[in-house]
Amino acid sequence: MRDVVLRAGDVRVTVSPALGGRLSALTIDGIDVLVPGAGHGSFPMAPWCGRTADGLVHLPDHDVRLPINNGPHAIHGTVRDAAWDVTSVSETAVSMACELVEPWPFRGRVTQELSLAPTHLDLSMTVTTHAGPFPAQVGWHPWFATTLVDGAPRATLEFTADWQEERVAMIPTGRRLPVGPPPWDDCFGMPGGVAVAVIWPGQLRVDVTSPAEWVVVFNERPEAVCVEPQSGPPNGLNSAPRIVTVDDPLHMSSRWAWRRLRSTG
Repeated sequence: MRDVVLRAGDVRVTVSPALGGRLSALTIDGIDVLVPGAGHGSFPMAPWCGRTADGLVHLPDHDVRLPINNGPHAIHGTVRDAAWDVTSVSETAVSMACELVEPWPFRGRVTQELSLAPTHLDLSMTVTTHAGPFPAQVGWHPWFATTLVDGAPRATLEFTADWQEERVAMIPTGRRLPVGPPPWDDCFGMPGGVAVAVIWPGQLRVDVTSPAEWVVVFNERPEAVCVEPQSGPPNGLNSAPRIVTVDDPLHMSSRWAWRRLRSTG
């Protein structure tokens, strides 16, 4: 399955349906904003986000075992490793779909829509069930490059959160703390909606926003910063389950809006 390239003015987005429906590249004025390569770019997370503790989902009558792929935990869902089907495409928009299959035990479907404009990219994702109800989460995991041009200043983050989730063994405990200093691999609460700016001084600003109230921020690696809006916190299938039913699908949206601080060329 070939990549899909969206274009709007001087902005280009490369979408790779065969590689987990991810954005393989976001190029603004010829400059790559995302870290390239397998596992990077920006990938969708579903039917869960972040880590699910010990790979177990605790349902009222039984536990569901998920594949362990991050220490003792299951991380970032299954659809990032699946091939997505393109359902519609134009010069500036693409729609894709991915069936939920094993190892996820509940039958459902994830759809994703991306729409590009010269000043922003709109993303949306929806989880529906083919039969019975099940808990689910959705989100996006972009890897923004720390530097856009060799020798240029490194990216900084700007945001205000109501709280930071305490974590033990990488899992939120439910205790809400004041926001601590970086570096972070942490979940933050923003009840008014996610709003995080990635700023490359003198070059570019990207504002990641979403009506969702949870975001994971990761900046522990030198090559990237991650701003991950999510419909629930890590381990949320257990701590804050959102139940998808036939009449009540799970839907989430996000916008990345950019502003040039000077020419990135």
